[in-house]
Amino acid sequence: MPEPSPSERELEILKVLWEMGSGSVREVHQRLCPNDELAFNTVQTTLRIMEDKGLVAHRSEGRTFVYFPQHSRERVARRFLNKVFDGSLDQLVLTLLQTEDTTPDELKELERLIAQARKEKQPRPKKEGE
Repeated sequence: MPEPSPSERELEILKVLWEMGSGSVREVHQRLCPNDELAFNTVQTTLRIMEDKGLVAHRSEGRTFVYFPQHSRERVARRFLNKVFDGSLDQLVLTLLQTEDTTPDELKELERLIAQARKEKQPRPKKEGE
């Protein structure tokens, strides 16, 4: 069975849960809608639907359900990369750079992150006796 794709609202809830780690409906609602833009029941219903889809799960703490994401942000991002860009990271980055007004500071930070990733991916030299 294919992995479910979150709707736009479900993705917003996932972002909250990724940030918090887990949360009750009330906590998610407060973080997602600080000015009550959505009804509490809407968030509650959406979380139930997300659980049915396998996007979140819950544990009971007394009478309260505490929800947590079933998939990491990285896993969802990897799926997006594969689905939209056929796994082509350079095309994703190029598209983002072409569609966003990127500041010189942001580009410098991207260069730093790329250099760090390159360093982490380098094979370590073998020590004597290995």
